[in-house]
Amino acid sequence: MSEKDFELDGWDDDEASSDAATSLTRTAARVDEEREALTEQALAERIAAAVTAVRPGLDKIPDPVDPAGTGDLTADEQKRLEACVAGIELLSTATWIAGKSLDTVATGRLFRKLPHKLEPERCYKTIEEWSEIEHGISRSRCSQLRDGWELGEVLAARSYKAPEGQVRELVPFHNKHGLKAAVGVYEMVVQAVGAEKVTAKRLRETVKLFPGDLALSDDDDAQVIAQSLAGAIKGAEPPAPKPSNALPESLKRDVDRRSVSLADRLKRGRIPRHDVLTHLLAAFVDEQAPRVFDAVLERIKAS
Repeated sequence: MSEKDFELDGWDDDEASSDAATSLTRTAARVDEEREALTEQALAERIAAAVTAVRPGLDKIPDPVDPAGTGDLTADEQKRLEACVAGIELLSTATWIAGKSLDTVATGRLFRKLPHKLEPERCYKTIEEWSEIEHGISRSRCSQLRDGWELGEVLAARSYKAPEGQVRELVPFHNKHGLKAAVGVYEMVVQAVGAEKVTAKRLRETVKLFPGDLALSDDDDAQVIAQSLAGAIKGAEPPAPKPSNALPESLKRDVDRRSVSLADRLKRGRIPRHDVLTHLLAAFVDEQAPRVFDAVLERIKAS
């Protein structure tokens, strides 16, 4: 047998080495791909878990239970309180999200090709009709949400936790003087009392202090407007107190006492104070019998 007989047909050392290297490279690439896939999967799982942890939901709010005692909150109660407060604060954010969504749908008339739920042969004609039928949002509520979202969004961007009630107090001012002016009012109140002490009542009372001829430039920054508003309040004349129509308590008691005597004279049951006042005023304006008028005249002269 010759040496040639022992040669392996088709075997080449260089070619075999190349094939082996290619195979190893492909194997390493597959390992890298699998490792990368596992890494991406783990990352995706971590992201999903984080999103689930922060996503609002009823399941995140503890069920109502009786208090643990009458003293300080326990650690568990404090934790429950914090979860509930966070849930309540979500209300403002959800309100502005709903308002902006409604306004976007309304402005673009995105409802125009949506079949009416109760009358499928036609489409919705107005945002109020669509929101009420499809989402149970009344017409007045739809308007409130649309009117307030822009101001609510800006205040939220400035890190103010302004609930809907506060924003609603500034909506008329916003409509009359502009967005920056309304933000300026809020900034001014914050500067005066601190963000934690801003209330809807404070905002309502502040707006009442501005003079009727208030003029503001929408080109100014909210901080500058806040300073202008503070100066406008200082320069405005204090509003005169509204006259009170209420009767003094002592006079009410005397009228009720005399009403009893009047009922006894007439041999009737109790005569309401309103009826007495009605007859008294009728006698006061009676020009044919001016006795009551003259009596009042003399009393005013003597006062």
